[in-house]
Amino acid sequence: MPFSFDALRRRPDLEGPELPAVDAADRLILDESADARAHLAPGDLVVVGDAYGAITLASADAGARGIRVHQDELLGEEALAANADDTGLTGTFQSHGLDAALLEGARVVLLRLPRSLRALDDIAGLIALHAAPDVVVFAGGRLKHMSVSMNDVLRARFDRLDVTHARQKSRVLIARRPRDGAAPVPEEAEVDGIRVRAFGGAFAGASIDIGTRLLLAHLPEPRGGSAIDLACGTGVVAAALATRHPSLRVIACDQSAVAVASARATADANGVADRVTVVRDDILRTRRDASTSFIALNPPFHAGAAIDERLAPRMFADAARVLQPGGELWTVWNSALQYRPALERLVGPTRQVARDRKFTVTVSTKR
Repeated sequence: MPFSFDALRRRPDLEGPELPAVDAADRLILDESADARAHLAPGDLVVVGDAYGAITLASADAGARGIRVHQDELLGEEALAANADDTGLTGTFQSHGLDAALLEGARVVLLRLPRSLRALDDIAGLIALHAAPDVVVFAGGRLKHMSVSMNDVLRARFDRLDVTHARQKSRVLIARRPRDGAAPVPEEAEVDGIRVRAFGGAFAGASIDIGTRLLLAHLPEPRGGSAIDLACGTGVVAAALATRHPSLRVIACDQSAVAVASARATADANGVADRVTVVRDDILRTRRDASTSFIALNPPFHAGAAIDERLAPRMFADAARVLQPGGELWTVWNSALQYRPALERLVGPTRQVARDRKFTVTVSTKR
């Protein structure tokens, strides 16, 4: 049966219409790279940033095997695995971290361009450091998310860069002859007494966003000796809690691989790595019911580049599951999003703790 993109899915477990798992940029990357992929040996192909598996599985359907894949979001990995099972292509790829094992000896790399220039430089540096000298990189994206600065980033790591014609509001940059490879090094800054480390693409970088600042200004000492920093980003909240309360143990969790790496680096920079455990998780899936009394949360409201209003309510519901009766969820949110009714419904009685011109901090008590 011919491969069909229509068979691919993103998150069928969520309520609401199922969005497409492939776009014009995925298709253009595949078309531009078809000849380069035609005669690769197993293990020669690497795919980076494949949102839901369309690039990987179309390549596998065309004959590629031993494909090495890196996806920043855990949900992307799970969508790829589910789509592979649905299309009979399980076993054609392996998921990796963003490291040497992903790229060692690679001859073709298919890359969905990240929106962050620092993230792109981290990836390009690793490719130049570890891939084969004749590697060809097909880096594509939607025009609205691309900039000329991306060309400059790639030219700093490759001697040749070609730019394809645009098609369906998408374009591919083709890089060859790697040089000046380097492993990613986190950006670091000290903000309000907290040392923040951030790899490229981490939310807010080596800074503290204004919502998190407001939350940190009002967080009390958690009861019970432990706390969770949900959707931890660079781990600022976890590091601040552990620094302020020397006997406290904190679990920091995020589904983003770059966030997890950054949070571990931040905990280490603040000397609290022995009391901050960082995990990559889909919200709090691996946490037991009624297992904590304190959760801090600055919920994201984007899935990739798109606003997704379903994210925060899922987080509130899972926080409620993990909280013990009487436990507290401390949340900061953009006031325009009006999350309080959802917090009241999903967690319990909610009161406003602080509010400025843009953000609101609330505490919800598990009923």
